[in-house]
Amino acid sequence: MIRIDELLRAYRQGFFPMSDPKDEKVYWCQPYKRAIVDLDSYKPSRDVLRLKRKKEFRVTVDEEFEGVIRGCAAPRNSDHETWISGEIMDAYVKLYQLGLAHSVESWYGGELAGGLYGIAMGGVFFGESMFFRRSYASQIAFDYLVLHLIKRGYLLLDAQIMNPHLRKLGAVEIDHEEYMVLLAHALQEKIVFL
Repeated sequence: MIRIDELLRAYRQGFFPMSDPKDEKVYWCQPYKRAIVDLDSYKPSRDVLRLKRKKEFRVTVDEEFEGVIRGCAAPRNSDHETWISGEIMDAYVKLYQLGLAHSVESWYGGELAGGLYGIAMGGVFFGESMFFRRSYASQIAFDYLVLHLIKRGYLLLDAQIMNPHLRKLGAVEIDHEEYMVLLAHALQEKIVFL
């Protein structure tokens, strides 16, 4: 079982948990390169702007945290395994109940179409995972999150490990040492997520 104090300490030190789908053991990751989203230069895609104007999606915060984490834990079409074990889900649900983990949900026609979740500490939002059941649903949730973080004065959006989807959303990779400097600075802030 993941202890909450241990989990929060790991984030402060630049680690995050992942489970191995083969044995479901939890491992602490600290990559050499870290994916972050530069909040100062964020620009949504034209498709996201178009969908926001059309108001096809309804966006909520912390309305369906468990549904979001289950959506993120479900195996993807391209990969039949997941790094989000039951143990990890239980820990994040506890963090949500403590007001430290948050979700952003995209709804389409009354159904949960996508979303994301992560942890807010100080001036950092540690993005954990996102999912979609309808095209652009996770991008709409991501756009909402970024604009919310900017409005609240957050300094750092940690996206952990780069992938093509994150790159498309505007994430960049930085060295671990640079990440740790940004992390230490951002953790000194006292920002309330909601």
